Amino acid sequence: MVTVLQLISSEGYYGAESMLVALARALCGLGWAPIVGVLADRRFPHTEVADEARRLGLQAEVVPCQGRWDRQAVRRVRGLMSQHGVDVIHAHGYKADFYAAAAAWPRRAALAATCHNWPNKLPAMRAYAALDRLVLLGFDEVATASPTVARTLDRWGVYSSLVENGVEIDRFRGAAPALRLELGPGAGPVVGFVGRLVEAKGGAVLLEAARSVLAAFPDTTFVLVGEGEAREEWEALAARLGIASRVVFAGVRRDMPGIYPSFDVLALPSYDENMPMCLLEAMAAGTPVIATSVGAVPKLIAPGETGVLIEPGDAEGLAAALLQLLRNREEARRLGTNGQARAARLFSSGTTAWRYAELYERALSRTRRAGARGWQGCLT
Repeated sequence: MVTVLQLISSEGYYGAESMLVALARALCGLGWAPIVGVLADRRFPHTEVADEARRLGLQAEVVPCQGRWDRQAVRRVRGLMSQHGVDVIHAHGYKADFYAAAAAWPRRAALAATCHNWPNKLPAMRAYAALDRLVLLGFDEVATASPTVARTLDRWGVYSSLVENGVEIDRFRGAAPALRLELGPGAGPVVGFVGRLVEAKGGAVLLEAARSVLAAFPDTTFVLVGEGEAREEWEALAARLGIASRVVFAGVRRDMPGIYPSFDVLALPSYDENMPMCLLEAMAAGTPVIATSVGAVPKLIAPGETGVLIEPGDAEGLAAALLQLLRNREEARRLGTNGQARAARLFSSGTTAWRYAELYERALSRTRRAGARGWQGCLT
């Protein structure tokens, strides 16, 4: 049995974390032995993904980490590798890439990475992204779900495989609408948003659109699930627009299978995306979706068949799409049903796990053929 350490430095339980857990569970069914490893920065010790992994029966380990770079944390990761007989380290994100590369040197395990996205435009984060791409040159295999990210990697000389994200269809299909029960009978139609509350996710665009929707359907409730730095700004915007009483900031939820069927529509007006897990999860639940035509989103949504595509920043277009689906419930049901079938056919976690299993085998083959790579020595 091959052991794979799924390593991540997390800011909460969002798309990358959901993808990682779904992949780990599916790998178990293929006879692999996944371990979820979380680098817990003492400043922001988010270990929700480890908690969720354990709740679902997966083995999880938390690695304390003192800031951006901690030699002791490298030794702790190496200790986990030795303790569990790790054959492959699968890193998710900048920080995990750096620690995986350092811990694996000199070729203690095969190295694989998934590049989920590079949406942050701050100069410091762009610098991290540039350094990350140099580190990835030493990995055996690199994957991404986004053609946009793949093209960026290619410009830096990093070959990557396109591996689409997958969702656990059975977890989301047929779940009870737990959130709608909490909202009560006065909620009216419910428009949902799921994700980090950050500028790039377009929450402000959704709130602008909400004002137009509420003019036609005043009993509509807008529910934003997640947390992030933009929450206070968006709460203030809802107040300025005069719609605060119809907007619910629900925070982070651990019962996501019961969240999506509570929505009449899921809206994701992001400016930048990879392949959003919230869209896949909503589709698996049979919830109709509206999203921006960015990243790999057009691979998920066939306009007019499995959802609605709009342009980034287009509040009027989003409002029109929402009103269309709220007025025509039969069309909304058709989109939801078709979306569910498309997710089951093309984007199941089982399919994703098969693709990653093949990628791990290639990484292991390269590791067996290769010796230590000198560039990694600078990381230790």
